[in-house]
Amino acid sequence: MSDLSLAQNHAFDLARTLMVPVTLFEIEGEIGIMPSADYDGDEDAIINEYDPFAYGSAH
Repeated sequence: MSDLSLAQNHAFDLARTLMVPVTLFEIEGEIGIMPSADYDGDEDAIINEYDPFAYGSAH
């Protein structure tokens, strides 16, 4: 599994756990995840945003 794939899985899980949108981003070759409301970095660095309300029920 690649680092990006692992980060994507963790970002989705984090969004569902916290029940807030999270942003997956890459800066200088490093991947980071943080709540979307707190992200104020470069828009071009965003890989994806995970919104827990955009997906169906977990059950």
